[in-house]
Amino acid sequence: MTHDDILYGRLRLWQPEEGPRVSMDTVLLASWVRRPSGRRASFVELGAATGAVSLMLALRFSGNFRIVGLEIQPDLVALAERNGRENGLEDRVSFLCGDLRDTSLLPSDAFDGLVVNPPYEEPGRGRTSPVEARSIARQGSRCSVADVAAASARLLKGRGRFFAVFRTDRMAAFIGAVLRRGLVPKRLRLIHPRPLKPSNLFLIECVKGGGEGLLVERPLFVHDEEGNYTPELLRAYEPEGLN
Repeated sequence: MTHDDILYGRLRLWQPEEGPRVSMDTVLLASWVRRPSGRRASFVELGAATGAVSLMLALRFSGNFRIVGLEIQPDLVALAERNGRENGLEDRVSFLCGDLRDTSLLPSDAFDGLVVNPPYEEPGRGRTSPVEARSIARQGSRCSVADVAAASARLLKGRGRFFAVFRTDRMAAFIGAVLRRGLVPKRLRLIHPRPLKPSNLFLIECVKGGGEGLLVERPLFVHDEEGNYTPELLRAYEPEGLN
């Protein structure tokens, strides 16, 4: 177990040494989310792990913002709850242990926004990690992209917003899965390790029941030609995020 500074020390998180840990993907996803207009906002995170994304959003969005993080692994839920308490955010963030495929856990058509960092591999594909927590988070041993899309469409209100980060080489499968559930891509950003290198990740925002019209934002480069982090990547670690 480690106790780590996140976002230049604005958060302190307990994390397992082996298993899901905060990564650049985590920070990019939290920085990509836009709060819906209006005085109140209710969000849900699927696959919350130790609560990093939910807690980052609670820091970013003040006022009447509430988020519930759903996580299937009880030990990670316990860490997420501890992280919420120790960072003083337990009044706006809560965590629930359960399987996102269980339709009885959370009310349908209830959330303004949903955020998820889905497993990058489909169940049964790729080399399985011997660490179960990592296998669940990355190899999709408990759910598929189709499962994530189905749960998201069920939980979101009409016109609710869906935010995700995923692997670019599986973009076609991802977009196909969300479209089949009525989640229409509205905003897309490709992440590149550095200029002239192919994209390896993308950030996407979809709207439940949205109409056609997709904005493809300019690429985000992680490193410049000299190997330094770009100013824009570093913005993701600031309170205002990428938006």
